[in-house]
Amino acid sequence: MDTGAPARPFWQHPAFILVIATLIILMSYGSRQSFGIFMMPVSVDLNWGREVFSFAIAIQNLMYGLAAPFVGAIADRWGPVKVLAVAATLYVIGLFSMSQSVTPETMTLSVGLFVGLGSSGCALPMLLSIVGRTAPPEKQSLYFGIVTSGGTAGQLLILPLTQGIISGYGWVAAVTVLAFMVAMILPLALVLNKAAAEGLKKQAPQSLGKVLGEAKSHGGFILLVVGFFVCGFQVQFINSHLPAYLADSPLGTAMGAAALATIGFFNMIGTWVAGWAGGRWRKKYLLSLIYFSRSVVILTFISFPLSYVSVILFAAAVGFLWLATVPLTSGIVVQIFGPRYIATLYGIVFLSHQLGSFTGVWLGGHIFDLTGSYTVVWWAIIAAGLVAALMHLPIDDGPVERLAAEAAE
Repeated sequence: MDTGAPARPFWQHPAFILVIATLIILMSYGSRQSFGIFMMPVSVDLNWGREVFSFAIAIQNLMYGLAAPFVGAIADRWGPVKVLAVAATLYVIGLFSMSQSVTPETMTLSVGLFVGLGSSGCALPMLLSIVGRTAPPEKQSLYFGIVTSGGTAGQLLILPLTQGIISGYGWVAAVTVLAFMVAMILPLALVLNKAAAEGLKKQAPQSLGKVLGEAKSHGGFILLVVGFFVCGFQVQFINSHLPAYLADSPLGTAMGAAALATIGFFNMIGTWVAGWAGGRWRKKYLLSLIYFSRSVVILTFISFPLSYVSVILFAAAVGFLWLATVPLTSGIVVQIFGPRYIATLYGIVFLSHQLGSFTGVWLGGHIFDLTGSYTVVWWAIIAAGLVAALMHLPIDDGPVERLAAEAAE
């Protein structure tokens, strides 16, 4: 029956918004995940130990996480698309500055500060906020999985491209190409601004301050925050140091890029599956299973001799579990507090993730320079995964009183 309501243009449809958000995260996340393969060429070319570039990447992860809650609050107040545009500009400045860096100080400033701040505004908290506020409620978990998969698709596509440019033209040329790629976020942000305007202007009955008060006293939220530290600790150690770990073996440098690309491919599948599964089963139990499985996969990998087959099998298995935590963790945040302030709330959870990332990246380089081996850190991330698996089991994932009352009306 014709209701007389005008048809919504296709570019305002949640699926179109999902596509644009996924393209943006593809470029921002894919480029950022390429920094691990710069470890060897930058350190060798500039005659540094691995701790110097490890520290720069660690600062990037720290700034990425520290900025996330504040960037999220600004986005919740003035709009996420404006933040996207400013952040992309900072990211591009950081990449161009990296290409000209010849001292540890300038490398830390460009890679650590500018890229860290810029990428925080083009990251999952921002894109999940836009998608979460415009997606049909019954498809939120699935949409979160698709956006996260887009990031790993970027890893799959951009990592081999970056490795090829490094091999053929050097790391400076590769960084310059990444800068031009990230600059493409700016026109996409303008498209997103038009497409998502109607959904983003919806107001919530609860203020941000009151929602933060709810989160502060919610035990389940605290456990999510602490548990996500482990996620960052595990994945960023592997992402930043696996290429160097393999380069030290008879398998050689190229195997590192192949492993990270394999991780990206299976991560794309794993995050989509996690988003789909989160709509059918309790998300907290799925998270426990993921953390436990990661520890088993890592333990198996370091317990057997390295070979081309073992590396690819490890990359496929850990890739499937890589960011499968994201749609489930963000889904629990929305489930408990609602979608309106997800940029800020997930930004807080994400800060913990990045503190873990800082620890994993820096500790990996520090321990290697001290001992000449990554063994201690491998065992540390195995133990951390088992602890995280246990921590997620008691999480209270029911909606807060405010949402429960709204649902009952």
